[in-house]
Amino acid sequence: MATKSELLTVLDQIEREKGIKKSEILKMIEGALISALRKQAGKNARIEASIDEETALIQARMLKMVVETVMDPELEISFEEAKRLKPRIQIGTEIEIPIETGYSSRIAAQTAKQVIVQKIREVERENLYIEFKPKEGQVVSGTVNRLMDKTVIVDLGKVEGILPYREQIRKERFHIGERLRALIVKVEKTQKGPEIILSRASSIFLRLLFEMEVPEIADKTVEILQIVREPGFRAKILVRSHNSKVDPVGACVGIRGSRVRPITSELSGERIDLICYQETTEALIQSALSPAKTTTVRILDKENKRAEILVPDDMLSLAIGREGQNVRLASRLTGWNLDILSESQRTESVRKAAASSMEDLMCIEGIGKKTAETLWKGGYGEIQKIAQADPNDLTALQGIGKKTAEKIVAKAAHLLKTRAVKSPQKGPDA
Repeated sequence: MATKSELLTVLDQIEREKGIKKSEILKMIEGALISALRKQAGKNARIEASIDEETALIQARMLKMVVETVMDPELEISFEEAKRLKPRIQIGTEIEIPIETGYSSRIAAQTAKQVIVQKIREVERENLYIEFKPKEGQVVSGTVNRLMDKTVIVDLGKVEGILPYREQIRKERFHIGERLRALIVKVEKTQKGPEIILSRASSIFLRLLFEMEVPEIADKTVEILQIVREPGFRAKILVRSHNSKVDPVGACVGIRGSRVRPITSELSGERIDLICYQETTEALIQSALSPAKTTTVRILDKENKRAEILVPDDMLSLAIGREGQNVRLASRLTGWNLDILSESQRTESVRKAAASSMEDLMCIEGIGKKTAETLWKGGYGEIQKIAQADPNDLTALQGIGKKTAEKIVAKAAHLLKTRAVKSPQKGPDA
């Protein structure tokens, strides 16, 4: 009984350990054999080769057409020469010319090693891609392997991950051998194996860190609605509880900060503001500006989402934040353009507006400072509004009788007409 060759023993072992079918490797070796033999016989030569899967016996042959006169030695053989190989051969038929087995075996031995190594590498690269592709969007741990300019190469065990500068927390500085966690953003197939792009700046990374630390988020009792962040500096997270007995902010913070503290530490001290979801826009904006306390929120333009927020004087810098960071993140979280004013700024703004308005009202003939102040306080701070008013409405204001009211309305209307006439008119060539 013939013993198995060393080649087949190795292939059997590879099939068990690497999952590469023996038949696939044999076919690749056969193809390589044919290529090697063509170098000897000619690039157009018709060569066939086979390796027995049971005995590893190699057979190689060259196919040529039997002709009277040879025009192409690579594809044709003379009738006289063919008769020496096969006496009963006929012109016009095809003859198989065996190639020395020993020569083929030496080629097979050299080729087999190359083919096997190549195939193993291909399969390992494919298996790594298959293993890591489903991990997109997951957090992994690794060790800093090397630094390439501003890019960090992370050892993930079986493969390396790439942490580009754009996906890093700006103030972090990494050292060889340092352990870190990151989000797998993308896994792409390349000739050198899977390319794994990591991120520590992504909002998804922060969300997953909270899922790991807060059971109420993992089981969907508490929901993270939105995250905005400036990585390494500050983040605002909008949370909502689906259980009236569970405080979403308290659940995320933990007892004495036991849950949020590890996350802050992981992110190099990034400050995290947890914002409880509010039903009304005004209440949501107030919460979003945390940790600053606000006095009032006034909607200026609902269509364009613009609001004015009044804060105590000592809260102004906190509400705006360093280089506008707090109000900028609050604006991104709520989707509103937020104008921040301190109480003293608001008072001064109102005073200037009142002074300007009363100065304009005093342009109406017969109206002095006292009457102008009365009209302004009564809601009639614009000449046009007075001109369109019912005199009876003005009599409700202190110190203004019916006749005075009629005169004020008439004089206001006259002043508007006068201003309209004096306004420069644009000609056709203007």
